[in-house]
Amino acid sequence: MQTVHENTVRFAETDAQGVVFYGNYVTFQDEAVTAYLEAIGYPYETLRDADWDVHVVHVDLDYRAPAEFRDRLSNAVRVDAVHESSIEFDYECRDEAGEVVAEGGLVHVAVDESGEPTRVPEEFREAVVDFQVEPPAPV
Repeated sequence: MQTVHENTVRFAETDAQGVVFYGNYVTFQDEAVTAYLEAIGYPYETLRDADWDVHVVHVDLDYRAPAEFRDRLSNAVRVDAVHESSIEFDYECRDEAGEVVAEGGLVHVAVDESGEPTRVPEEFREAVVDFQVEPPAPV
């Protein structure tokens, strides 16, 4: 996986125990996917201009270690698989020491202007293969 987004934990992202509130990792994950899309040449505006969009339909996260205020986190993403109308992402968040803090995945479904599922464009599939060291699994 390639690191595509780094962030520093803000005080507002911590809870009463002084660690990152678990729900904030979904935001970190979302920021990483947004950065990944930009890195492959598909920033959000490009999707919309091409008359398709993506909707998150599944999020999966496992928490491995705590992160605290001012910790610097590296967020890595890769596309694991591209199906007819869905894209499976793997996600990993590491602290400065390289320890995995959280990991998981999410699934986006490609939709057309009316919000109905549509085929993931071939150009997008090619951009993913060109960007990643390891291509997505064949489906």
